[in-house]
Amino acid sequence: MTKEVRIKIKSKFVSKYRNGFPLILQDAIINQKDLKDEGTIVSLTDEKNSFIAKGYYGRQNKGYGWVLSKNEHEKFDKGFFKNRLLTAINRREPFFADKETTAFRIFNGEGDGIGGITIDYFDGFYLINWYSKGIYHFKQPIIEALQESVDFKGIYQKKRFDVKGQYVEDDDFVMGERGEFPIIVKENGVNFAVYLNEGAMVGVFLDQREVRKTIRDKYASGKNMLNTFSYTGAFSVFAALGGATRTTSVDLANRSKPKTIEQFSLNGIDYEAQDIIVEDVFQYFKYAGRKNLKFDLVVLDPPSFARSKKLVFSAEKDYTKLLKETIAITEDQGVIVASTNSSAFGMGKFKGFIKKAFEETNTQYKILEEFSLPEDFRTIREYKEGNYLKVVFVKKLG
Repeated sequence: MTKEVRIKIKSKFVSKYRNGFPLILQDAIINQKDLKDEGTIVSLTDEKNSFIAKGYYGRQNKGYGWVLSKNEHEKFDKGFFKNRLLTAINRREPFFADKETTAFRIFNGEGDGIGGITIDYFDGFYLINWYSKGIYHFKQPIIEALQESVDFKGIYQKKRFDVKGQYVEDDDFVMGERGEFPIIVKENGVNFAVYLNEGAMVGVFLDQREVRKTIRDKYASGKNMLNTFSYTGAFSVFAALGGATRTTSVDLANRSKPKTIEQFSLNGIDYEAQDIIVEDVFQYFKYAGRKNLKFDLVVLDPPSFARSKKLVFSAEKDYTKLLKETIAITEDQGVIVASTNSSAFGMGKFKGFIKKAFEETNTQYKILEEFSLPEDFRTIREYKEGNYLKVVFVKKLG
């Protein structure tokens, strides 16, 4: 039997939760000491003990759990989860019908009504991401609900709920048939190799789909392109297919090179005609500066937080400095695709970083277009932090 606890909310937060804010903040709770076991069902009340909302206790880096319902008598059983799943799946009908794209998100946490969990689709295989012990407590009814809601080849999972919010190693297979990896999926007609059995990252970040397509269709032709923090080279593949004269992919991880070669090869691109470099991006910028290398198109998509042997990078503190180094190696009239997945700040502040970087380098610029999360990464207006992706195409005018 799942425990239930009433937690009192400080008066200054009450209207926030009555208006639909979904994240249970540590600072909002008066009686934190009553929260002991993750997975406990919690009823939020005001200081006069009037009911506000109902959810679960589960710690992740964002907070202490998520609100799931405004119904005081709601049961978080298979029926509840199945209802939320079916609603989300029905919203993605156009994606399932698109033969050119066979990898997308079918459930996006609080955007689809259940914070702490996401589910991605990879050509018949489903991948569940659990972000706290709290939501993992409901594993059985959620998996049963998914099993009853979709036709699937196989279901995999990733646990991302150790104390640092990182990936927990475990057997990722849940049920159905085990995949023969790599699974080859399509994104706007481009092939990607996906591995659901190799740790936290599967081979492609689905939230950048529209950005990659835009690079291919509008910006790559005839350009010399640099892709920093390149992971498996997805931006480079799209640029090459869009007619880039050459791509350079730079990433610190040793596995980035064979993974990038694989993605190029899957799409009939001669990887030997491209540059694939395993190096700390921060060091590569220094090298490019010394050699006076210049690029027509640069993708700058660093992690929100990164630690190398020589430095610690935080997008909130260091993006402006990194962008200044990018400006220095971008040709006049060249385009920088400035991107961040940090939820610590919004688009306005991000554009402020861009403005500051260009001002401090005495360089004129023009914003060409901007992107946030694609449609399958559903968000809600009551939780702006959920729309974490910010991408701005910036032309360097000189």
